[in-house]
Amino acid sequence: MQADEWSPTLLPEGRAVRTRRRLPGGFANPVWLCELDDGDVVVVKASTRDAADLFAGEAAGLEALASLGGLTTPRVVAVGRHSIVLEALDPRLPNTDRFWQQAGRVVARMHTTTAHDRFGWENDGWLGLFPQRNAWDADGHRFFAENRVLRYLGEARVEKELDAGDRAGIERVCARLPELVPDTGACLTHGDLWRNNVIADHDGRPAFLDPAVSYTWAEVDVAHMLCSGGVPESFFEAYAEVRPLHPEWREHARILNLRQLLAMLAAGIPIPTIVASIRELIATYA
Repeated sequence: MQADEWSPTLLPEGRAVRTRRRLPGGFANPVWLCELDDGDVVVVKASTRDAADLFAGEAAGLEALASLGGLTTPRVVAVGRHSIVLEALDPRLPNTDRFWQQAGRVVARMHTTTAHDRFGWENDGWLGLFPQRNAWDADGHRFFAENRVLRYLGEARVEKELDAGDRAGIERVCARLPELVPDTGACLTHGDLWRNNVIADHDGRPAFLDPAVSYTWAEVDVAHMLCSGGVPESFFEAYAEVRPLHPEWREHARILNLRQLLAMLAAGIPIPTIVASIRELIATYA
């Protein structure tokens, strides 16, 4: 199968497509909305490589968010070597304060699921096309620095775009994390929580996609929602009703967003301001 090419083998054996259309987004993997021959409507996410571990991890992450965190997630129909097939929910986001308030409250409740001060997960996972290292660690600052920031410095595109001074600056920011960001304890996190990974279920309630789960600081999810943009203040206000935010949470979010900036740089996402944003963080916090 070539990149972005549909193949019947992406479906479970014995299932066939009646209609299909490519969905927007899907930077890491192509995604289709399909009506099957029995009338079921599903979403098929594909990979051009053998991605059984990636898609099995996604399925396990969705289950963890639902069973441990109480979030609504799409039902997993099938997992294969080159695809995951999910129940199709409503792609039309009800972009209202009521919807985002509901989302804020359920995410805050998920963040009350703790790991008894252990950071990590039972196995490594994925963030997009990059491995996410989840080895257990009692030190949250070390866990975030090593597994969420410094692990990107060796990626090809990061090495190309950042010079030795930039990399040394990032290391200095990581060394200062204990004085910059409070250790609020480890809780269940979505791990890739931004606007495009929030949709609606069939009743219009928030549902959540594409997890990169681990037990880490709740502010990692909050930072991604804030810094990726497009999320109204009503989300954060409702979140704080359930789980109060630190008075300086917006400042913490800027720092924690270093992880996402590096992940986007490594993936080659064409945002021209990424390197400048990284250097601004270094200048401010290193």
